Amino acid sequence: MSAKLVLRDKEYEVKAGMTLLDALKKSNIVPESVIATRNGELMTEDEILRNGDVIKLIAVISGGSS
Repeated sequence: MSAKLVLRDKEYEVKAGMTLLDALKKSNIVPESVIATRNGELMTEDEILRNGDVIKLIAVISGGSS
């Protein structure tokens, strides 16, 4: 039972049943640096990953002060 996190051209396989937050940390992805979507819907960090999920991660770009 597994789910996939997809960030740009990288894929991370994680166990189904863990929260999105735990999966991001396990994959060494900073949770604040990405927005996660499942089937086009935004996800919260406490959502449980299901077997076969493909979670698309979108990098959040933040700028400095000018």
